[in-house]
Amino acid sequence: MTEPLVTRLHTILAPDPARVIVKLFVPGEDAALVRTRAGAIIQRVAALDEEETATLLKEALARFGSRHRDLEGTFQHHYSLVRHRVTPTTDLSPTARLLVGAYFSHEYAVEAAALCNPSIVEHPDQSGLGVGQRRVAVSLRQIGEGHLSSIGFATAVVGPGGRISVGGRSGPLVADSHTTAWHRRDLLAAGLAEAGWDNEVSATVLGSLPEVFDDDGFERALSGLPADLLSRPTAPGTLEQLRRTNTASQARTFPEDVPLERRVLWPSTSAESNGMEDARFVRFVDDDGVRSYRATYTAYDGRHISARMLVSDDLRDFQMTPMYGPGAANKGIALFPRRVGGRDVALCRADGETIGLSTLDATNRWQRPVPLHVPARGWELIQVGNCGSPIETEAGWLVLTHGVGPMRRYAIGALLLDREHPERVIGTLPGPLLEPDDSERDGYVPNVVYSCGSLLHDGTLWLPYGVGDARVAFATVDVGALIAAMTEPS
Repeated sequence: MTEPLVTRLHTILAPDPARVIVKLFVPGEDAALVRTRAGAIIQRVAALDEEETATLLKEALARFGSRHRDLEGTFQHHYSLVRHRVTPTTDLSPTARLLVGAYFSHEYAVEAAALCNPSIVEHPDQSGLGVGQRRVAVSLRQIGEGHLSSIGFATAVVGPGGRISVGGRSGPLVADSHTTAWHRRDLLAAGLAEAGWDNEVSATVLGSLPEVFDDDGFERALSGLPADLLSRPTAPGTLEQLRRTNTASQARTFPEDVPLERRVLWPSTSAESNGMEDARFVRFVDDDGVRSYRATYTAYDGRHISARMLVSDDLRDFQMTPMYGPGAANKGIALFPRRVGGRDVALCRADGETIGLSTLDATNRWQRPVPLHVPARGWELIQVGNCGSPIETEAGWLVLTHGVGPMRRYAIGALLLDREHPERVIGTLPGPLLEPDDSERDGYVPNVVYSCGSLLHDGTLWLPYGVGDARVAFATVDVGALIAAMTEPS
């Protein structure tokens, strides 16, 4: 038992039901028997006189306008999504169109159910700080109605010493919007190979694409296919798969004046339709010294999970891409903060119970992992996994782990990997580093402490962690003492 290594802090982030976004609402689509009622609702709005229409719109804007950014623009957008239900003989005024948009909108509380599974990285803005302070960005798994997960953020300042100050999170939230995506030919090829679509049609399209291309360039490549290939029996299915694989890569952005804590990365692809889970952020340093933010997360469509990666220079503009290969076959992938031996390296749990080490090959596929740590001790016999990206120290790569024991009780442990050969485990903590105490037993999922990433600052490990899959707490660990407490693996 090594609990004294951890200092729990008094700061808690609890879910806030007032954090809401506006979503499209189509009455009837959420019923057991799907029967859209959109046309009838639009006709009822059209039957209102102009005075009542204006009054209803004014009331909606007064009631909800302060809770959302550009609510009129959202109403206009939602009207555009249902305007095909407007009959040719119906004449709607601009005010009536906005009111139609209001009737086809509803608020969604992004974290009304739970807030958990945080990671922590250095914030892009380090201005205005005192000696020993560092501003950090904390990513959060937000869970709302229907167990739908999205990615949110908080901003905090850590140091000096064990001090932490978390900034406010109030104000209108903004969900990300799509922007021009630049796709990679090698990643498209990897996705096609993963799905087993290697034929003349796919090869011809890949051969006509440049290394990087946009959506228009992709469509030009498809339209340039010769007729004798388009007539092949496999052509329709191949074209469908090409489009499906290509659209899995997306770009999302936020307005520049929206602060980090009001940004919401919201599910927007079919693979994410039931949530974006457990983002593990890391500050990545390329071989030429260029820094960027990278993260992995789990996309969930209600039946299947898939691994995704996001890349950002500033936590405002994001490139989202799938991850392929046997090393990316399950949840819980954590990227190393730099290449090791010229290779992109990641921790994974491809078999569902063992911490492994995977490398990215020349075809953009994560290779079959080398086992690092298997469930071996009583507190982790069900399964083990990582708690975020490895942290580089002079002694080696520090890896926080999680293990699951009796009664599905989660605890956090630690490993140490060789800096140049991370496939070698050179140290293990004999017991758990952090376990649920009496105040942490209850929650959305009881008996769980879990983290998706920690940060090293001035010799102190800052560890945000989810409690009971319901709220977020913070702890600190003296890294020197933690490494000294490790023993050589048996």
